[in-house]
Amino acid sequence: MKKPFALAMAALMALSLTACGASGSSAASASSAASGSAETAAVSETSAAASSESDLAYIKEKGKLVVGITDFAPMDYKDKSGNWTGFDADLATAFAKSLGVKVEFVEINWDNKILELNGKTIDCVWNGMTLTDEVTSSMSCSNAYCNNSQVVIVPSDKADKYKDTASLKDLNFAVESGSAGQKEIEKLGLKFTAVDSQANALLEVSSGTCDAAVIDSLMAAAMVGDGTDYANLTYTVKLNSEEYGVGFRKGSDLTEKLNKFFADSYTDGTMKKLGEKYGVSAALIEQ
Repeated sequence: MKKPFALAMAALMALSLTACGASGSSAASASSAASGSAETAAVSETSAAASSESDLAYIKEKGKLVVGITDFAPMDYKDKSGNWTGFDADLATAFAKSLGVKVEFVEINWDNKILELNGKTIDCVWNGMTLTDEVTSSMSCSNAYCNNSQVVIVPSDKADKYKDTASLKDLNFAVESGSAGQKEIEKLGLKFTAVDSQANALLEVSSGTCDAAVIDSLMAAAMVGDGTDYANLTYTVKLNSEEYGVGFRKGSDLTEKLNKFFADSYTDGTMKKLGEKYGVSAALIEQ
């Protein structure tokens, strides 16, 4: 009787050990799962914190506001020393100073401005930017600060031939790629050659490689006609009316800061003085 009893007890002990082993494995798995969940939660929390970081905090941490521009007088252009100047450039510099950071200007391909902004190679687009539907749906935009229009540029000795849109049908236009000017020419169904800046659009007409150009009226007032680099050109047909604004990334807290800066600059006379300096006073919008 002792032998069967001993065998039975051994079997029971083996079962007990097996059960303990399974229980220990389950506990370890549960512990590991809990640890993994905690780690995942910590990573998610960190990611959420990073994604909610403000643009203001971001630029203050790196110590500079990177502004996307093109060569576009009188808003942004280089002086004799090679430094960026102009109505927009000077305002952007003053805005950066008000935030306690430096300003850095980066010349961009205008067609890629939204990609540059979202990719954080720039922090804002500040370059006489027309507030189109595409712009306002893709960026957080400031209040409008300047009125503008798209105008046709032709050689002065041919201006009498081009007084309305119907007279433009046989011309080949130079337009800045992705610009409001290009959109107006496309609406009219006219032929055009896309170039990388409005400055180069003027060069195409002056050199005779294109019949005409479409550029911003503010640039036209500063760049063509008597006493300018393009005395042989003039502007004729006005194609539209529009407004300028500055674009930040969607959800940016810098937009509100800039709107406050615009209001203060208009009230204290800074914006008006710059308007007089760069010949855009008549286009300023009260803030």
